[in-house]
Amino acid sequence: VQLQASGGGLVQAGDSLRLSCVASDRTFSARGMGWFRQAPGKEREFVAAVSRNGANKLYADVVKGRFTISRDSAKNTIYLRMNTLEPEDTAVYYCAAAKGVQATATGSLYDTWGQGTLVTVSS
Repeated sequence: VQLQASGGGLVQAGDSLRLSCVASDRTFSARGMGWFRQAPGKEREFVAAVSRNGANKLYADVVKGRFTISRDSAKNTIYLRMNTLEPEDTAVYYCAAAKGVQATATGSLYDTWGQGTLVTVSS
């Protein structure tokens, strides 16, 4: 499976964005999916994850209550709705497919990564 992320851009603090990640085939529907981000000069960090059936979701503490992950298996797509964006959210955002069906925050449990989409939040 290949992943294509989109939806990034330049916004102001307090604005919202929705990222999308389209999978190349339906095998993605059998796997947990996640979003990670990497800010300039920093390590990649977990943002959010969703289980295969969408029932279980995980969020990093820094985005909890502001970001929402969802998936539409009929469209082979996952989304990351980001509200109340802060300058600290500036990063390249990557979607990823897990090896298994669970939602997981552990990067090593993902084996397929998209190319990333840049989100820049100005103050």
